[in-house]
Amino acid sequence: MDRELVRQYFSSPPVLVTERLLLRRMEKSDWKDMYEYASDPEVTRYLLWDPHEDPHRTARYLAYVQSRYRAGEFFDWAVTDRRSGKMIGTCGFTRFNFEANSAEIGYVLNPRFWHIGIAPEAVRRVMRFGFEELSLHRIEARYMCGNEDSRRVMEKVGMKFEGIARDSMFVKGKFVSVGTCAILADEFFAR
Repeated sequence: MDRELVRQYFSSPPVLVTERLLLRRMEKSDWKDMYEYASDPEVTRYLLWDPHEDPHRTARYLAYVQSRYRAGEFFDWAVTDRRSGKMIGTCGFTRFNFEANSAEIGYVLNPRFWHIGIAPEAVRRVMRFGFEELSLHRIEARYMCGNEDSRRVMEKVGMKFEGIARDSMFVKGKFVSVGTCAILADEFFAR
């Protein structure tokens, strides 16, 4: 995997389809759907960012995302409900390690869609893209300790728990411990 391939793919991200979902490029017009969950303190409790205080912040963020897509430097998809077209979250790669041929995956979901298998469905599809199209060797995901729902998503998609880095991040004024789960390409294809 090389940087130029990643830039080419993500300057115009391909649409990914699952049984219930359509994963597509985020658009400025998604501001209302994104604000619905990005303004919820429960959603951002275990994330690096604070709740969006007003819809203008969400709109500014989505405008910024467009510039990052154009540069091929933004690796997230809008997770949308196939029936309604509503954006219900995001899923994608938070970073790449080109030397190790690996990536980290992340996801956020509107709480109205929690606990019905949506997150694992989106994550599986993004992992398939990473292993098949980008020829990744390893995909990992990290979660703040306490966020057991996120860890369960990781385990449902076949990731294995690798450990906890104690007090490894300073987030929102305090140190937090972070767990890591990962899956290798051969493990993914064996499933």
